[in-house]
Amino acid sequence: MELNNLRPAEGSVKSRKRIGRGQGSGRGGTSTRGHKGDKSRSGSKLKRHFEGGQTPMQRRLPKRGFKNVNRLEYIPLNLAQLDKLVEKTGKSAFDVQALVDAGVARKTEKIKILGNGKLSAKVDLTVHAISASAKAAIEALGGSVQIV
Repeated sequence: MELNNLRPAEGSVKSRKRIGRGQGSGRGGTSTRGHKGDKSRSGSKLKRHFEGGQTPMQRRLPKRGFKNVNRLEYIPLNLAQLDKLVEKTGKSAFDVQALVDAGVARKTEKIKILGNGKLSAKVDLTVHAISASAKAAIEALGGSVQIV
């Protein structure tokens, strides 16, 4: 046996249907598409969400709520997490880039400091936003806060 005389097993390969090759072929005329109707025409393609003329799902369901296009999303950072970060890195000053490098947020995201937990060391921060309780806790320890 050589590569040039390999053949598939008998009966395993079927020849494709050749449609539209005249009445004598048995597949002429309408070319297996039936008579009239949308699917018999060229260029017919149903949309994925088409439900046969029934009112589609996205129109049957009630529309609720409101999405504010001007909403600002912040990545929250609690005082407890900030305290762990201070212990881990040994730094006392953090700007946005330092927090991004520490893996708190991505560089396109905005960071907001929240007052949950306790802070044990003085910290100087430069962030996008901060809550009033967090600001009070940081300033009580002698730290400072700057808003970008």
